[in-house]
Amino acid sequence: MLYPLTFQPIFKQLVWGGRELERRYGKVLPPEVPIGESWEISDRPNDVSVIANGPLAGKDLRWLMENCRTELLGNAPSPGGRFPLLLKILDAQTKLSLQVHPPAARAAELGGEPKTEMWYITQAAPGAELFAGLKRGVTRAEFERKIQDGTVADCFHRISARAGDALFLPSGRVHGLGAGLVLFEIQQNSDTTYRVFDWNRVGLDGKPRPLHIPQALASIDFNDFEPELLPAAWSPGETCQVRPLVRESVFAVEACAAAAGARVPLPPRKMQIVAMLAGRARIGDGSEALALAAGQFGLVPASLPPMSVCAAEPVTFLRIEL
Repeated sequence: MLYPLTFQPIFKQLVWGGRELERRYGKVLPPEVPIGESWEISDRPNDVSVIANGPLAGKDLRWLMENCRTELLGNAPSPGGRFPLLLKILDAQTKLSLQVHPPAARAAELGGEPKTEMWYITQAAPGAELFAGLKRGVTRAEFERKIQDGTVADCFHRISARAGDALFLPSGRVHGLGAGLVLFEIQQNSDTTYRVFDWNRVGLDGKPRPLHIPQALASIDFNDFEPELLPAAWSPGETCQVRPLVRESVFAVEACAAAAGARVPLPPRKMQIVAMLAGRARIGDGSEALALAAGQFGLVPASLPPMSVCAAEPVTFLRIEL
């Protein structure tokens, strides 16, 4: 029988990364290198998450999908037989490239995979900003011209960022992160990114990172102007405050905030993920209860009996389902 699961993080050394995941969440990072991403739950061909707790520790998510798919996911779809989501924490100490992910209708012909995602900001330096969508009135012709003269960043809509902000990024929406941001990223299981502009810098190997202009132009929604942040309003629930964020065909996300001692029931018979933003809690009771602290993710299989998130102190977490 399955039980609430957590996984060993997979760290990604990236030119724009830093050490904030170590300072903020206690991640044990490789020494003296910039870490931009911690992949918390992943079923990618070369990056498969390994279970970190309980009797199945040491087995990986690929093994779970091959041997326990129905118990894990219930009736939720799993395209290609893979776990359908990729969950990350990002540390952007400098700007990310300006980029786009291909929509489902174009991804295969471009040699990629569709990727819709959502960001939840947990830390923002003064003046930090997000790049999302186009400035109103920007045309494809203008966008292409500014790619050529190196000023394409002028075409992007910019949003001031603060901790607690959240942004939905459907595939086809151009976007990028400014410097000084830490965030949780919920996305489809895809690693396809088409860079439009990379700020004229070099990568970790001392060479410019490749751009993907033809693929990006084929992917961008040129009618996507000046998107807004997701609603910030919280509503009182029976056991916690709830902030609905995203409900789309590929995933649904809500934020929950609960007082110390609260027991927040999770909807039964659904695979769901609890991503801890702040505080400490446990999922379930008894010997297989899963303790989580800020920066940790717990996966609750669909086959389990009703479970609750039990707050050891004031907590905020994301609840993610398919």
